[in-house]
Amino acid sequence: MPGTVEKKLAELGIPIPTPATPVANYVGFVRTGNLIFVSGQLCFDAEGKLVATGKLGATVSVEDGQKAARACAVNVLAQLKAALGDLDKIARVVRLGGFINAAPDFLETPKVMNGASDLVVTAFGDKGRHARTTIGVAVLPMDAAVEVEGLFEVT
Repeated sequence: MPGTVEKKLAELGIPIPTPATPVANYVGFVRTGNLIFVSGQLCFDAEGKLVATGKLGATVSVEDGQKAARACAVNVLAQLKAALGDLDKIARVVRLGGFINAAPDFLETPKVMNGASDLVVTAFGDKGRHARTTIGVAVLPMDAAVEVEGLFEVT
């Protein structure tokens, strides 16, 4: 039975998908003590298609980048649900890290990453407010526009 966080997301039309299987020699998440580290998640939609490919500031708009970052955040939540069974066990979103596939002169990476940050704050309220790093990169796997990772405190 879904908890409060999942019900809130469902009301917003945001289902939590089955998490993607890692494509290399790593795992989707690691728990140590009361912390869970979620590996970088690409911007796959519920059908397994990338929400946006290409470079921000060249072929991808800020708005489409925000949608991609939001999709990444949904996939981070999917990993958390797989780890915990219930997203209500998240005590605090500690940090999100965003990697933005960006043209060399693209300066709006923070705006793109807001797509992920806004989603986790919507999902978790005040305990969703987090530290963040956003980095423009030359390329991401599969030419994805955005990748997001996270660190979470759990109960």
